[in-house]
Amino acid sequence: MKKSVNHLNEITLEYTKRLFSNTGVKCSSDAANVAREIYGNTNSKIDLKEYFFVICLNRANEIIGYHKISEGGVSQTVVDTRLIFATALKCLASGMILVHNHPSGNLKPSEIDKELTKKISQAGKLFDITVLDHIIITSESYHSFVDNGDA
Repeated sequence: MKKSVNHLNEITLEYTKRLFSNTGVKCSSDAANVAREIYGNTNSKIDLKEYFFVICLNRANEIIGYHKISEGGVSQTVVDTRLIFATALKCLASGMILVHNHPSGNLKPSEIDKELTKKISQAGKLFDITVLDHIIITSESYHSFVDNGDA
């Protein structure tokens, strides 16, 4: 009789230490500047198609790291909240900043953007992970959900 072996798959994250020009996030403009660095480091084209990133922070709001959650088309990208929390939990984040771009240049968040932010914020409370902000960036400017009362 053949003995069966059970295997458990493990999620792994790659850690590559990169120095950001600003390792702490104190306000939305800091978050937007870090987001621009991330888009530059990953060759993600702000004006071409949508990308969604999560920036993970420790209790002092220092950047632990970031992860690309999704890459979409010219007008949307699919965001799986499980991937966001898999990343945040694996790196023991205390806080996170959600970041995505609008290739159209329109900074106004859609209703889907607002609902997603609310959903992730509520789920974060279960894990004591605070969503500090959600930033929409374009090549010209940025929109902070916190600064504009959308969070």
